Amino acid sequence: MREGSYSWSTQSHTAFDTTIVLIDTDEGITGVGECCPLGPTYLPAYAHGVRAGISQLAPHLMGHDPTHLDHINGVMDTQLKGHPYVKSAIDMACWDLLGKAASLPLYILLGGKLQKEVTLYKVVTRADPAAMAERIPEYRDQGFRQFQVKVGEDPATDIIRIHRVAQEMEAGEVLNADANTGWKQHEALQVADAITDLGKQTGIRLTFEQPCLSYHECLAVRQHTDLPFVLDECIDSIGALLQAHHDHAMDMINLKISRFGGLTRARQARDLCVSLGLPMNVEDSWGGEITTAAIAHLAHSTPPAFQFQSSAFHEYATTQIATGAPSVHNGTMTASDAPGLGVEPILDALELTAEFA
Repeated sequence: MREGSYSWSTQSHTAFDTTIVLIDTDEGITGVGECCPLGPTYLPAYAHGVRAGISQLAPHLMGHDPTHLDHINGVMDTQLKGHPYVKSAIDMACWDLLGKAASLPLYILLGGKLQKEVTLYKVVTRADPAAMAERIPEYRDQGFRQFQVKVGEDPATDIIRIHRVAQEMEAGEVLNADANTGWKQHEALQVADAITDLGKQTGIRLTFEQPCLSYHECLAVRQHTDLPFVLDECIDSIGALLQAHHDHAMDMINLKISRFGGLTRARQARDLCVSLGLPMNVEDSWGGEITTAAIAHLAHSTPPAFQFQSSAFHEYATTQIATGAPSVHNGTMTASDAPGLGVEPILDALELTAEFA
């Protein structure tokens, strides 16, 4: 990690284990995908599980046309119940192949390039409140105006964190207080009450993200506060999305590609959100240049009014795993116009652990 560690809620890591999938075709085209769970204790996903699941799926996918995305996903769902994160890198690689076979950048196949640049947020990793606040001028100088402030630890300290960061922000900038499920319901209510007028006092745009672990806890907090509300970890399927929309449980969601099982299902959720009038943060759990490219293409093809922000995860990493990553400039990113994802893996940077011929 370029900043030493990445800390959120009650967790902290200095590195993440990512899995890269390469799919070769008889026509000599290779597709690439990536899945990087955010450690083994964040979601029901872990790096070794990705590779174990791929070992289960790969023999059943040999010989199938990878450009038939719905068919490929049907085979995967038949051969492995659940575990969408396992399927994500395979699905992503199939989309890359489809783009290369069609000689089109992926954003065209996902709906067209509806925005020239993708707005990014900058993560303010959990630390001492003063240290977190000191990051804001630095990140602003890099062009960022939207900040995801990691909280979800001790609520009293988190209240101080949010207020200290807000003091360094300028009117119109976004402060997303992201607890990553870290608070109990009563703690989240305390924090919500303590920051409810902060936006009015400072002129910043304040949002409150996934305060508690369960959906029902989050819903109870949502019904208590007027803060714009974001759901993340509990939005893991079309059914969960529809239920939350029916319950008026959020104003926005985090749409994470690997949590839905890849670009095929993430695009379905994206299009449903647009139909429901629900804005999104288009992103993933974590990753390098390959995952960031997938995020950028999906975000580019999302109507601007519904794509609130995304993240360029490769900018946080110290190891480059692919060339052709989206370019990052002044708080935005732009995907490559090359066919498919537009990235090529750097094989020397990867540890090759399995092959299916």
